[in-house]
Amino acid sequence: MPTPISQMAGISVPEARMIVIQPWDMSTLKEIEKAILASDIGLNPNNDGKVIRLNFPELTEERRKELVKEIKKMAEETKVSIRNIRRDGMEKVKADLKNGEITEDERAKSEDNIQKLTDKYVAEIDKILESKEKEILNI
Repeated sequence: MPTPISQMAGISVPEARMIVIQPWDMSTLKEIEKAILASDIGLNPNNDGKVIRLNFPELTEERRKELVKEIKKMAEETKVSIRNIRRDGMEKVKADLKNGEITEDERAKSEDNIQKLTDKYVAEIDKILESKEKEILNI
């Protein structure tokens, strides 16, 4: 499992669009740089042998639209995860009914509660997505 960068280096933000990463062990500098490149976040690390600087470019309209696409993808993946949890919960309730651990009324009530929770959190994801989209696009 990869080690979090905060456990390997000091991280500072000297300017609004720059992050400086200063490893405590200089032998990890190249590995940190490789990990940043492999992360595919669209930033090229600037390594001067002592620190790594990450410069964030000004957000263009095109980049803003790319970011919105990414957050929409993340939101959809999150909603799929929530629905998978709902499916697992429904299967558990049906198994409990089949095993005689709950009654038919308890099954119906449990399934209704699971669906209400699912709807609540899917709506919350949609609300967060809408807010972030407006923030990124400056609407």
